[in-house]
Amino acid sequence: MQHRINPDIDIVNYVLEQVLKAKPNDSFCKSIQTQYLERGGLSKKQLEGLHGKALRISGINTGKLATLEAIIKKMHVTQRSTVTIKNVVEEKDVEVEKMLSEILKLYPTHKRVLLFNTKFIKENKLITVEKTELEKFYKLLIKK
Repeated sequence: MQHRINPDIDIVNYVLEQVLKAKPNDSFCKSIQTQYLERGGLSKKQLEGLHGKALRISGINTGKLATLEAIIKKMHVTQRSTVTIKNVVEEKDVEVEKMLSEILKLYPTHKRVLLFNTKFIKENKLITVEKTELEKFYKLLIKK
């Protein structure tokens, strides 16, 4: 047999009623009570506000306040990551640019070097494998 929490005991409603008894004109508590009755639940921020008000009122059962605090801690925390906008201008690799221009001066129809040149113009860089291949072409074709 499992031990289940008694659904007849509504801690949030109990605390709301106790706060409204102590402060009948509190608009925040009236508002969240209406929301609680309509929707059946409150957000974490609303529960934290209710808990803060309930702590300032004497006569509310401390066990019920502790239970409300446990409910708040158990709720999911949604944290939005901060957006970082990077506006970094990458410098062109002068060495690669020099190798490309020298090879294309002597061999303007070299297909692989033309491909590297197109990629370099678009992205201002080549990946390591492509750079290594370009260096091999440079050694073979220019530095004879």
